[in-house]
Amino acid sequence: MNLPIRPRRNRRTPAIRSLVRENVLSAADFILPMFLHEDAVNTPIASMPGVTRWSLDGLVKEAGEAHALGVPAVVLFPKIGEHLKTPLAEECANDYGLVPRAIRALKAAYPTLCVITDVALDPYNSDGHDGVVRRDDKGELHILNDETVEILCQQALCHARAGADIVSPSDMMDGRIAALRSALDAAGFQQVSILSYSAKYASAFYGPFRGALDSAPKEGDKKTYQMDPGNAREAIREVLLDEAEGADMVMVKPAGPYLDIICRVRESTTLPVAAYQVSGEYLMIESAAAAGWVDAKAIALESLMGIKRAGADMILTYYAKRAAEWLK
Repeated sequence: MNLPIRPRRNRRTPAIRSLVRENVLSAADFILPMFLHEDAVNTPIASMPGVTRWSLDGLVKEAGEAHALGVPAVVLFPKIGEHLKTPLAEECANDYGLVPRAIRALKAAYPTLCVITDVALDPYNSDGHDGVVRRDDKGELHILNDETVEILCQQALCHARAGADIVSPSDMMDGRIAALRSALDAAGFQQVSILSYSAKYASAFYGPFRGALDSAPKEGDKKTYQMDPGNAREAIREVLLDEAEGADMVMVKPAGPYLDIICRVRESTTLPVAAYQVSGEYLMIESAAAAGWVDAKAIALESLMGIKRAGADMILTYYAKRAAEWLK
């Protein structure tokens, strides 16, 4: 065959493939989501095999091991006792609450670890929603946007006072990025970054996570604030609004089923783009691997590469520590 152009030449040896590889995964790409609770023991999470709800001591130890492997950041998700949950989620701004204590412990143990906190009301809200719930005269449920944003600002300030490097609002309320930036700056926390869940979809892939935190809505759903899975242009609108309001980084969640959104977002903003490989994505891989149908390591790394190839600069993944070990 007279073929002057043969693409296979660039795939001939491992050395050549390494030279022409377009994307490379490293531990530095990962953010490790960590669940924590007030209990003194570490508890395996039934809905997420291989994932643990950590005691404070366990959290510090596990975060240190991940950081030693090159994982630069963790993000904290608390399971709050039912007795502390209220309609206005007052516990979310308690300076002596679970999350502030965890932040202080992590920063004291590992000054170079980046500590990210989730800013949303659902772990603290007795209604299980990301915002304040009210009923109208007809008994219909409404999530109050502006009242919620006021509480989110207090929550973010609480985390900043404890030493958080980045606050990450996952609530999807309108205008919360501008309000958070203004509140943080006014309180002297200009250095605290905002990683916004800009394109967070109303996804069925969150189920195992809600089991881990016992944070599912007591009534209704989250479709009036999280995005419709059928929409793509709306994601760009949300990202550009958050950028204009002062977000330092933006996020797409979930990651795997929304690779097209990650790609579109990457092309639409100069901000760093994060993507969250959520609990349902993790569980599908783990379940298939447990059944012996797939190689967990190979599938997990390939899925993470797909997310990075789509345009993510950083990936929130429950595989962060294991992937760092595999890559090392």
